[in-house]
Amino acid sequence: MKCLPASKIPQAQGNVLHDWHAEVLAIRAFNRFVLDECKAMLQGRSSEFLRLRSTDEVTAGAGAQGQGRGWNGQPFAWKDGYRLHMYCSEAPCGDASMELIMASQEDATPWDIPPTTTTTTTTATIADPTATAPTTASPEPALPGRAYFSQLGVVRRKPARPDAPPTRSKSCSDKLALQQCASLLSSPAALLVDPRRAYLRTLVLPASRHSGSACRRAFSAGGRMGGGGSLASEGGEEGGRGGGYAFRPFAVVTTASEFAFSQRTMSLAVMETNKNGNGSNEQKIAAAGVAPSNLAVAWTRSGLEETSLGGTLQGRKQFDPRGASFSSRRRIWALAAEVANLIEQAEQSKDEEEGKGQDREVDRLACTEIQRALYAKTYGEMKNSVLLEPRRVVKEGARSEALKGWTRNIGDEDFTL
Repeated sequence: MKCLPASKIPQAQGNVLHDWHAEVLAIRAFNRFVLDECKAMLQGRSSEFLRLRSTDEVTAGAGAQGQGRGWNGQPFAWKDGYRLHMYCSEAPCGDASMELIMASQEDATPWDIPPTTTTTTTTATIADPTATAPTTASPEPALPGRAYFSQLGVVRRKPARPDAPPTRSKSCSDKLALQQCASLLSSPAALLVDPRRAYLRTLVLPASRHSGSACRRAFSAGGRMGGGGSLASEGGEEGGRGGGYAFRPFAVVTTASEFAFSQRTMSLAVMETNKNGNGSNEQKIAAAGVAPSNLAVAWTRSGLEETSLGGTLQGRKQFDPRGASFSSRRRIWALAAEVANLIEQAEQSKDEEEGKGQDREVDRLACTEIQRALYAKTYGEMKNSVLLEPRRVVKEGARSEALKGWTRNIGDEDFTL
């Protein structure tokens, strides 16, 4: 189970990754790369991928908030002409892989669906905090992992062994589906970079690990992302539902190329070794013992590389702040705050060179708003910034219209820098 149990989320304190499946780790590393590029540009270096937005763009984006269209005053944007693609050596866990799971079962008979459980809540009244309103029961959505594979189009948690502690971390299929609406940018990065071009254009899967019906159901407007509502209305690169966000579905394409160390490739190698009897006894034993690694490795184009175990840098104890990944919540937030500080310094230099005209006043105001959001007391307060309201709205819309049953993985929002 390459994710934190729900019981350990409060201990993370922004230092431990909640989820280190390959797709999620790649997206977190992408966010780190984007922020490293922002920092490099403000320090005088050029970026192949990002650009500074013009004063007119920032002015129009910041002013959109007062016009009810959602704030979009980020100082950086992805350059024209670049598209983002993701290759996965296996189908993302969750809904996009269920047909493959069913095909691999010796007995594909559907399991009996468990009864819906209920939770009871009591609410104190304003007049008397000690009094309680009548108890109400509400259905608690079950989040299966690989179990109950006959249930299709549902939100699932990360797959794990039956004896693994409970987790609220959603499957990669569900997270990728949500990011078709909210972009690849995390909250700190979304305060600095225009989200409109930060969407996946293509998801590439080996043909052997692809189910067309599963991917259409999991990701497309013709499947669950149609939602019967506003999500079915797609937005182009320049459109959006507010703040630059929109449902921008990626295409799922296949390739004959297989990862050299994928489960399928290694299994075929084992079968070939056993069939032909080639190789030494040591090689045969080693081939038969091939298993997924418990390590997670991340690399970015800016030169960062690390190996983690249990969401923490290898060699450090879990929850040790010194073991925080370069893509952890704490370090991503800290880097974004550092970029905001560099923006302020750059604006002060411009004031000295160009004077304090009306355009400069707008630039300084946008800078101040971003700083206020990133300098929040806690991570949760930063995420709840009014500047990120369009992002929250589009995510809640996706959860309510398409990804029904989504249970939020909360408990790691109260830490400070």
